[in-house]
Amino acid sequence: MRPLLERIRGGATLVGDGAMGTMLFERGLQPGECPERWNLERPEVLEEIARLYLEAGADIVCTNTFGGSALKLKQYELDSRTEEINAAAIRAVRKAIGDRAYLSASCGPSGQMLQPLGDVSQEEMSESYVRQITAFAHEGVDLICIETMTDLNEATLAIKAVKAAAPGVPVAATMTFDDTPNGFYTIMGVSTEQAAEGLSEAGADIIGSNCGNGIENMIKIAREFKRHTSLPIIIQSNAGLPEMHGDSVVYAETPEFMADKCRDLLDIGVNIIGGCCGTTPEHIAAIRAMVNERGA
Repeated sequence: MRPLLERIRGGATLVGDGAMGTMLFERGLQPGECPERWNLERPEVLEEIARLYLEAGADIVCTNTFGGSALKLKQYELDSRTEEINAAAIRAVRKAIGDRAYLSASCGPSGQMLQPLGDVSQEEMSESYVRQITAFAHEGVDLICIETMTDLNEATLAIKAVKAAAPGVPVAATMTFDDTPNGFYTIMGVSTEQAAEGLSEAGADIIGSNCGNGIENMIKIAREFKRHTSLPIIIQSNAGLPEMHGDSVVYAETPEFMADKCRDLLDIGVNIIGGCCGTTPEHIAAIRAMVNERGA
């Protein structure tokens, strides 16, 4: 395959995959359980999920490493196995997709607060991400996605860790916003404009948003990013906001609804369209069909 950034710069719109957590919960992951432990204990499940997204038409398939930084794994007393857990995740996806799609390594928040708001120093946070990302680099990935960030300082440290530990690997960085009376802000008070400027300055190659919003709000967020950056944009929407139906969490946006609304993302000029919480291979297949129909 042509390098990912080369295809985007050539005008292609790429389709990302959908939720990982949703798929794992459907397969027996329990609340409070460490999802990344499955990389070691049930890699065949990760292979299955990757294969389903590939068959749905995803150009980019992600790893089960969202919580794979050393600081995050420490909450489960698994930080000593950071490298092993991340390597296993990459091998599972690669086994499923081969070279038929781009392999994206997911890197989520540490779950810790930086000083002075929290107890973690910048050096500790940086080293935590470097350990994870070094494992990515050793296995070989096509993209590293720093995602679901709310603190611009933490996102910046993660991006810089990619530049240090995996030079030459493209990095996408996305933040999660809340819809407030004054516009879209992360829970740490970062606006879309500040995010666009800060992520770009940190060295991200692709920027945007994931999680926290259904497709209609994500369209608004995409428009704001387009106003504030010339970098490629990635948008990965939830299938709506979670609703409790009895003991079950339900996301109401159907594949058909999301795919129809994603036409607006194409009109805006979004370069990568995927899904987050609540989205399934059916959602990705519908988005794939829409993108193909538009010839994007």
